[in-house]
Amino acid sequence: MASPGFTAVKQLPVPPVPALPSTGFRLSKEHLIVAVPVALISAVGGFLLARYLSGRSFKKSQVNVSISKDSPKVVHSFDMEDIGTKAVYCRCWRSKKFPLCDGSHTKHNEETGDNVGPLIIKKKDA
Repeated sequence: MASPGFTAVKQLPVPPVPALPSTGFRLSKEHLIVAVPVALISAVGGFLLARYLSGRSFKKSQVNVSISKDSPKVVHSFDMEDIGTKAVYCRCWRSKKFPLCDGSHTKHNEETGDNVGPLIIKKKDA
């Protein structure tokens, strides 16, 4: 018997859910035992190879390839009084008159696509 004030609701039939096709791929415990160490060794090997290759190319990217290589740091110092009215200093490290500029940066820029130029120091007009 129905409760007063409520009407019975007729339930609709639920259609059956179709079975999903199987991909045939199953990962067993034995597969994981082999796959995890292989993936780990591959990742570590790739990392170490990348570190090795980046370390090898470091020497090729040095700016100074020939000036005072026996010195731990190349430093030149000039007194302002000795400069005269203008001095042009090399910043590409290719100058045959280093530390003064001889225009070697032009060839360097053409070969590398760089845009380096000299450092020009001038005295102000009084």
